Parts: sequence; C-alpha cells; structure tokens
Amino acid sequence: MHALHQILLFHVLTCLGRNAHGSVIIHGKKVPQNSMLYMASVQNSKHHVCGGFLISENFVLTAAHCDDEEPTSVVLGTHDITKADDSMRYSITKFKHPHYKGVSYGNDLMLLKLSRSIGLNDRVQQIPLPKDEKNMTENVECSVAGWGYTETSPLRIVDELRVANVSIINQDICNKTWGGLPANVICAGGYNTMKGFCQGDSGGPLVCDGQAVGVVSFNHKKNCNYPHIPNVYMDISKYLGWINDTLKENS
Repeated sequence: MHALHQILLFHVLTCLGRNAHGSVIIHGKKVPQNSMLYMASVQNSKHHVCGGFLISENFVLTAAHCDDEEPTSVVLGTHDITKADDSMRYSITKFKHPHYKGVSYGNDLMLLKLSRSIGLNDRVQQIPLPKDEKNMTENVECSVAGWGYTETSPLRIVDELRVANVSIINQDICNKTWGGLPANVICAGGYNTMKGFCQGDSGGPLVCDGQAVGVVSFNHKKNCNYPHIPNVYMDISKYLGWINDTLKENS
C-alpha cells in the first residue's frame, strides 16, 4: 500500500473503527427462533456491547476492538436479550489476537473462553468455520445478524435478533473505494445497497453457505445509509491457525 494511503487509512479507521461498537442491522428482518442459534450477545456490566458467535462448546469468536467496551460476559440461548437469565450468561476469559493494535491495523479478532462448557441443545448450537484458507467469490449472497439500532435516524433500538442479506464485494473495488484496507479482510454489503451493519454489529459473523467466514470489523462513520462504502469484515480463513491453536491450548 502506498505510504500516503497508509496514513490516510490510519486516520480514517482511527475514527471509524472506534465507532463500530454495539449491534446494528440496517433494513433487516427478525430472525426466527429456531435459526442462528450460534449468535452470542457480548455484554459488559451494564448492557449489550457487541455480537459474537459460538465456535466450540466453550469458545465464542468476536472482534478485538469490542474489548474497548470492557465486556465481562456472554449471553447465549435467546434471540431476545431482555429475556436472558443467569443460566444463559457465561463469564469470560479474553484472548485477543497477539498482533492486534487497533482496527486500522487489522487482526481485529478476539476469542472468549466461557466460564463453563455449554451443552448444545435446541436453543444453542455452534457454527462451523472454513476448513482451510479461501478467497470469497464476488456476488455470493451471505448474511449478517445482530441486536440494536435498525436505522441511522431516527435511532430505533430492538431487543430481538435481526438479520440482513448482503453480497460479497470484489476486493479490488473495495480497496479502491476505501483507498486501501488492512490485510485479510472481506467486504460485503453497504455498497450499492441499503443493507448491512451499522454502529455497529461488531464481532458478529458474516455467514455464507452455513459457515462463519468473517467477523464484523468496521464501516463508514455513523451514517448507515451509505451505498457508496462497503462494510468490512476480518477474513476468518486467514486466521485458522491462531484460532485452532488458541482453542487447543486453552480448552
């Protein structure tokens, strides 16, 4: 990446990435109770702060920048987070990617080890990850889900999980539109469409063909009605070694 682009991108993402907390789905729909049972609400001592998703019986994957909100627990097993009880809440141990320095530098991943293994059942299931490194195909339709605002203005908050369909965007177009990007990202939604995540569904999964292939990282400022700028996710397939090693060493 050209040095000027690096400088500009750093300043842009320093502003944008830190505004990507919470969970927001724009122009989505309510998720049926019997689907997306891997979704997790990452919470601090006060409220929901980020999304996440269950990848094993005792680990949730989310975004590293969610740690800025000082999360202390994860809620699993409900689409309506106002109905969460103590049996659905798990305290956590955090494992940020060792090379994470900030959203503008990439590596925006964090594993959360649950205080106890969860028993998979008709309310909670894990989602598979890619088995090896892959490059996503342009225009493949995927989905992103989360809790929170459903519009930029007026702000409308919901407590029930919502989902939106988004399509994979050509990586060259995404890089050109942003003026450069961190390594190992996927772009989907928020470009020539009104659907995607906003401030911001951080940590939630980009799901394609039944697999979690990306982790919500950042978007464009606090304006969610922005068909000119793609949404950006971390590419999980590029981090399988770190994920598998962390799970093995800490299970």
